[in-house]
Amino acid sequence: MGQTPVGSDGQEELASGPERPDAEDDGLDQAAPRNRWLALTIVLSGVFMQMLDTTIVMVAVPPIQADLGASSAQLELIIAGYSLAFACVLITGGRLGDLYGRKRVFLIGLTGFTLASALCGAAPDAPFLVASRIFQGICAGLMFPQALSILQTTFPKRERPKALAIYGACVGLAMVCGPVLGGSLIELDLFGTDWRMIFYVNVPIGIAALLLGVGVIGESRALGAPRLDVVGALLVTTGLFLLVLPLVLGQEEDWPAWTFWMMGGSLLVLGLFYLYERRLTARSVGTPLLRTTLFRQRGFTMGLLVNLVVFMGVPAFFFISVMTLQVAFEYSAIGAGAALLWFAAMVGAGSGRSAQVVKKLGTWTLTLGLTLMTLGMVGVIITVNIVETDLRGWQLAPALMVAGLGGGFFLAPVISVVIASIRSEDAGTASGVLATAQQVGSAIGIAVIGVLFFGFIGDNAQRSLEETEPGLRTSLVEQGLPEPAVEEIVAGFGQCFDDRAQSQDLSESPESCEAMRERLAASPLPDEAKQLTAQAIEEEAAPLALKTNFAQSYQQAVWWQVGVFGAGLLLTLALPKVRPKGGVTPGGVG
Repeated sequence: MGQTPVGSDGQEELASGPERPDAEDDGLDQAAPRNRWLALTIVLSGVFMQMLDTTIVMVAVPPIQADLGASSAQLELIIAGYSLAFACVLITGGRLGDLYGRKRVFLIGLTGFTLASALCGAAPDAPFLVASRIFQGICAGLMFPQALSILQTTFPKRERPKALAIYGACVGLAMVCGPVLGGSLIELDLFGTDWRMIFYVNVPIGIAALLLGVGVIGESRALGAPRLDVVGALLVTTGLFLLVLPLVLGQEEDWPAWTFWMMGGSLLVLGLFYLYERRLTARSVGTPLLRTTLFRQRGFTMGLLVNLVVFMGVPAFFFISVMTLQVAFEYSAIGAGAALLWFAAMVGAGSGRSAQVVKKLGTWTLTLGLTLMTLGMVGVIITVNIVETDLRGWQLAPALMVAGLGGGFFLAPVISVVIASIRSEDAGTASGVLATAQQVGSAIGIAVIGVLFFGFIGDNAQRSLEETEPGLRTSLVEQGLPEPAVEEIVAGFGQCFDDRAQSQDLSESPESCEAMRERLAASPLPDEAKQLTAQAIEEEAAPLALKTNFAQSYQQAVWWQVGVFGAGLLLTLALPKVRPKGGVTPGGVG
């Protein structure tokens, strides 16, 4: 995510507190805070945790499902609920900082985020974890918008580029470290916490940052800060909730009528939100959450669509990749994280070079980035199609490196490039809306990919069995089992596998599987034959069928990434062609 370090309406900022910021280069007679680099460290610790919790959860999805018995819909809500809550609070959080003080709101958000992390770690069941993740997202939405504004008022103009560079590196590092750090914490199983440590790790960091931040961070507000648009915030939150929830729950509930009513209602509510914001904008009375005059600028409208569409693909890709590697190909959490490190590392490398590329190519940098991301996803599909059930993480490395490099060229400069194409007085508001679009896109993308991926797993079950059952039948015949017993065992295995593929919890054992085991145990076959039969099913046929199913489903699901990245690529062609003069403000990832 990215956001320009100004007030929500770009107004001059007033700073106060234990140390006043230096604005020597801005013509103000103030002294630079002696503890400004410590303040930067404190602020970045909050940003790092927020970004880390976007990707670190991906590698914990299978162990969370196994431990809490979470359904596929609940798993999606654990990820998408965080992004959706973050998005709904983001702009309002920035406005609260302008009104009541950036330090105050940052520390309130940090306190809530730390508490929410403890609640996530202690979650006794899946619904509690979903609720805690939503609370965590709300607090992140309060905390994150304050970061760049605090840097703006803490550092003199001559030091801001260095502070922003460190900020950008922190964002990139959090993304790179997420899957690997999460996998490492799960593998270490500190104090028997298993996956819970990915949340508990935030608690000591949050407490230390809170205690230091009270005395070190200076307070600042925006002069003439606009009032809160409470009605607008409620309308957009309700509209997004009505859109995302049925997408997440629809497949599990077999798409009842209420899911379609909710999605239809979301369009109505979001339409009302637009009309209400347009009325506030036209009357010049009050302060709309979204000034609809922004849509008259092609750069903003197309930039909004680009951010919304592209971010539907990035987190969703991590989600299905981790599920495939861990569930079907028996990768450990750290192994799955390491396999995806190629993508994240190249995002970091591409981000580091993006400023130089933007100077030469301007807006075309985004087009180049999305071209590479699209080609990388096609490469993933081709790779899996070739190796199928023999998939190893390293085989994905070339395609992931191409996609990751493109991701760096897109993710880092996208906010700055879009902002450079619109009026400077609209930069503050526009950057907040664009960052919100990234989080909304992430939530929608997780919801949609869940519908597609788990649907493909169910649809491909029979095809996987057709490729697996002949080998199982041959193995049983070679053991000397009579034909009736062979057919009964193969039929039982097929029913068991199909029921598990259709289940919302892939870790649970359906009744048909238990019945198959009971029939085998009660059969008149010799004990040695029973043991060999169980081995043929559990160690050969079942893993092969699972790999076949997931490999096919993964290929089909990644076409979603090809589609959204390709659509984003086409949308960038409609952006005004600009070259930001002030360099690249760090962008973000959702």
